[in-house]
Amino acid sequence: MYFGSFNPIHIGHLLIANHVLNHCSVDQVWLIVSPQNPLKNKQGLLNEYQRLHLAKLATEADERIRVMDVEFKLPRPSYTIDTLTYLSEKYPENKFKVIMGSDSYQNLPRWKNPELILRDYAVLVYKRPGFEVVIPKEQESVVTILDAPYLDISATQIRKSRQERKSIRYLVPDAVREEIERSGYYLQG
Repeated sequence: MYFGSFNPIHIGHLLIANHVLNHCSVDQVWLIVSPQNPLKNKQGLLNEYQRLHLAKLATEADERIRVMDVEFKLPRPSYTIDTLTYLSEKYPENKFKVIMGSDSYQNLPRWKNPELILRDYAVLVYKRPGFEVVIPKEQESVVTILDAPYLDISATQIRKSRQERKSIRYLVPDAVREEIERSGYYLQG
């Protein structure tokens, strides 16, 4: 499971998902579009259904990636442990892993019930610049550092480029770029 605001989804997200699919013994990556991350500012956050639509556009040709709106139906704010618990009960035949950046991993102690996440789920961490990953000995059996490709792309950078009327070509899939431009998304700060 790859949780995120995906505001908007971009090539970096898709590279991570593809890397996990190719190198981590998983059958699918479920992109969990979060309506509102309790640790992030809501300013500049595109409507959740618009972000969901963009994520579906980005992944429609890859049946290995499933875009989920499960957190839209759960109590808010969205807490990863609550979503994991819900999905584990709903799909008991699945063994879930959590994909997160090293920035999120560093923030994990601030999350709701991080000890349950680390107890019940494998965690796959991809490196983000400026966020070194040091795995405590007691987490070594459940946390894996991915040797994933890194692109210095961020959703913040994409939104800023849109506000400055700059091209976002090659930062997002073409279908996503076309929808963003057609709909006028991210032009306001």
